[in-house]
Amino acid sequence: MTRLPFLLVLLLVLPTVRAEPVELTSSLSLNQLVTAALAENAQLHAMRAKWEAMRERPAQARSLANPMFKYSGMDMTGSGSWPNTDEKRFMVEQEFPWFGKRGLKGQIAAKDAEAMGREYEAMQREVVMMVKESYFDLYAVQQSLVATREEEAVLKRMAQIAETMYSTGERSQADVLQAQAECTMLRTRLLELEQQEATLKAKLNLLLNRPADAPVGIAVTPPQESFSAETAGLFDVAASHRAEIKQAQALVERNQAERALMQREFLPDYRLGVEYRAFRSSEDMVMFTIGFDIPIWFNKYRAGVREAEKMIESSEAAVAAARAQTGYDVQDARFKWQTARQTLALYRDELIPQAQARFKASEAGYRTGKTNFMDLLESERFLLNTRVMAAMAEGKVGMEAARLERAVGTELPRMEVK
Repeated sequence: MTRLPFLLVLLLVLPTVRAEPVELTSSLSLNQLVTAALAENAQLHAMRAKWEAMRERPAQARSLANPMFKYSGMDMTGSGSWPNTDEKRFMVEQEFPWFGKRGLKGQIAAKDAEAMGREYEAMQREVVMMVKESYFDLYAVQQSLVATREEEAVLKRMAQIAETMYSTGERSQADVLQAQAECTMLRTRLLELEQQEATLKAKLNLLLNRPADAPVGIAVTPPQESFSAETAGLFDVAASHRAEIKQAQALVERNQAERALMQREFLPDYRLGVEYRAFRSSEDMVMFTIGFDIPIWFNKYRAGVREAEKMIESSEAAVAAARAQTGYDVQDARFKWQTARQTLALYRDELIPQAQARFKASEAGYRTGKTNFMDLLESERFLLNTRVMAAMAEGKVGMEAARLERAVGTELPRMEVK
């Protein structure tokens, strides 16, 4: 039985060349996506417009009501000359809230706007997190596609070698059939990865307020792995940056102003006016007027004060709840990020080198006839799975880092946490 030609053996045992991702449309950086999402996201645009609208309310709340102008005429009922009456009255009257009420109403409106602004900030952080999660998920899928396509090329070469060896009687037809079946199975895996890639691109387009089928390039920004993230420091950063805490604090101040306003409702509002009287047969006259409300329904005002006090109690509890939730989110996200980093390190430092060594040993054994085709195929399959899992673990690091940034309410690379 003839030996396998030297060139075919060399083709089999040559180390597999691992190609970099081919740029099909354009490179897609993470900063580019985040900037576009903050500018174009439809939900953010709606929230920003609502916040900007509420910022116009303090000026309205501090303004006086429109003055009232009144005209009246008086004449005899028997021989009067209506409307050219004997006496004409022109009156302008302005209502004034009691001292301090307008300022408190403006303060309430300003705190409502501030709370809406904090809600807008929280939505910004949420959108940024979703963009980063989708981006690093896409990054992992695209890296997995690269590894799988490389594996497809290797399997095709192995199938050609098996056919050649079968034709020379070196191997059985089972090797050829197994190689062909493995190539077919790999194509189904590629289809699944391509479907995941298309879905993630559509999700990114949704976040960017673009058509679902708009072209999206190759994700080229690797996840951040080097920043420090000590728990105690992260808690301090989150306490000063988390939008939900600031929103709850703004509502406490808003309800405190509401209580102060309700306490002033026991004091009367007043009205000032000036009246000009014109007479046909005598001198004209000017009269000044002043009037006061009579706040006699004390039960209503006391209920308003009690309501405001309960709202203060509720908003203070909301602050405590926001702080507790933030602490949990930071702790949970930090440990998940650390676990993802450790998992990635295991793949890079141990599993991939082990899988490569196993594959090389199987190659050498197959060349000398000590290893069958199934052992070689299994070792290559294990190497592919390890590389795909490493790509997914790398994407997981980026996704968990995005969630940690969301938990603390700011970008981690800009933090100085020791």
